[in-house]
Amino acid sequence: MTRINLTVDGEKVADDVEARMLLVQYLREKLGKTGTVIGCDTSNCGACTVHLNGQSVKSCNVLAVQADGAEVTTIEGLATDGQLHPVQEAFRECHGLQCGFCTPGMIMQSVDLLKENPHPSEEEIRLGLEGNLCRCTGYHNIVKAVQYAAEHSSGAVEGAPA
Repeated sequence: MTRINLTVDGEKVADDVEARMLLVQYLREKLGKTGTVIGCDTSNCGACTVHLNGQSVKSCNVLAVQADGAEVTTIEGLATDGQLHPVQEAFRECHGLQCGFCTPGMIMQSVDLLKENPHPSEEEIRLGLEGNLCRCTGYHNIVKAVQYAAEHSSGAVEGAPA
């Protein structure tokens, strides 16, 4: 067992974990952050995307011990004081989901995309989300949601709340 200390959704946590435990397993099984979805277990689908020190990563591709000392934001950590993050609101407003399985990862990747490029073109959005797969929507409303967030956030689309 290895001792890790990290901040998850603004709360400091410390745990003993097996050296081979994946970050997605740690978040779900130890911390109950079940919004982070286990999809493919091979880093192909992006359903498990979280922010690690402000950058989106596929948490099935990161060991929990690699997150020692880091700040992790999950989909549960985006909302602030009961208010949805602008990207969460945009996905709701633009119907950017159907079954919802890919939605947490899509939102987390979209937040990172908009942090890097606050006003992306449709092509830039599609390229920025290409590592996240959706089987239901055909991506049209997901792209609309990212465009909506960019247009309606007045530059306020950021990563995790401070």
